[in-house]
Amino acid sequence: MEITTIGLDLAKNVFQIHGVNERGKAVLRKQLKRDQVAPFFANLPPCLIGIEACASAHHWARKLQALGHTVRLMAPQFVKPYVKSNKNDAADAEAICEAVSRPSMRFVPIKNVEQQSVLSLHRVRQGFVKARTAQANQIRGLLGEYGLVVPQGIAYIAQRVPPLIEDAENELPGTFRLLIKRLLDHLKALQEQVDEIEVQIKAWHRASEASQRLEKVPGIGPLTASALVASIGDAKNFDNGRQFAAWLGVVPRQHSSGGKPTLLGMSKRGDAYLRTMLIHGARSVIYRATQKSDPESWLIKLTTRRNKNVAAVAMANKTARTVWALLAHGREFKAGYAAA
Repeated sequence: MEITTIGLDLAKNVFQIHGVNERGKAVLRKQLKRDQVAPFFANLPPCLIGIEACASAHHWARKLQALGHTVRLMAPQFVKPYVKSNKNDAADAEAICEAVSRPSMRFVPIKNVEQQSVLSLHRVRQGFVKARTAQANQIRGLLGEYGLVVPQGIAYIAQRVPPLIEDAENELPGTFRLLIKRLLDHLKALQEQVDEIEVQIKAWHRASEASQRLEKVPGIGPLTASALVASIGDAKNFDNGRQFAAWLGVVPRQHSSGGKPTLLGMSKRGDAYLRTMLIHGARSVIYRATQKSDPESWLIKLTTRRNKNVAAVAMANKTARTVWALLAHGREFKAGYAAA
């Protein structure tokens, strides 16, 4: 009757538990309220606990690890195939318990409090950037209704709009001028929020030795470096650089059959935020490389025969593999490095 493996289905208030013994026979099916979870597992002998990587999963993983249990987090799409028949909390917990015991299952690294704190800064900054872009587009659209066209780009809003609302010859109503002034103030407040959060992220970056090593890689700045270090944690969780690149979704999708390999576009799996930052950094590297016009450069040869978007993804793939090598082996970046 000793429980060896437990599947824990997280929720806001009611948690479902499914436990099996060493022979795989179900010996425990139970519902727990939130305040009952910690005391329940504190009284259990150490066992393997599987959890879906969802909201609050890292918090509960750290809490259960402190109680002596072995905790494994899994992506929900890998657990779904094990759900039998209709979906409910009990079936989900049973599926989690079954999935965590599979030897080929892929697990999600558990993040510590510091990692989650830095990633929270990145997510909030990303939200403010989206709100800033939406506010700029709204100002541009409202002015366009009066025949006043502002060029694309966030910088043109601050340069062109204030003179427009102060110009008495453009026949703008007084209430509309006040409205645009209010929207400009809101845009300025959003920009201040973005700048303040960037200062906090860069302060963490300067205190992290691993993040500073990644900053030396072309196409990676303080924001990308700090996000990568906080998201990856221990790079040795990945077997090699290609597995890390696949985790970021910058490798081709496959649709192969009958021994004939068929490669499609990039898979877009994993964290879209990290992938976006790596690809934007790759575009910057491509721009600098085209200015130098070195005919022997790998990147220049690639851009001459393929589209620049394809080249940017290829460069992001290469950068991801370099990042893994630096973090997994504790090395410093060398521009002319070649494998022995």
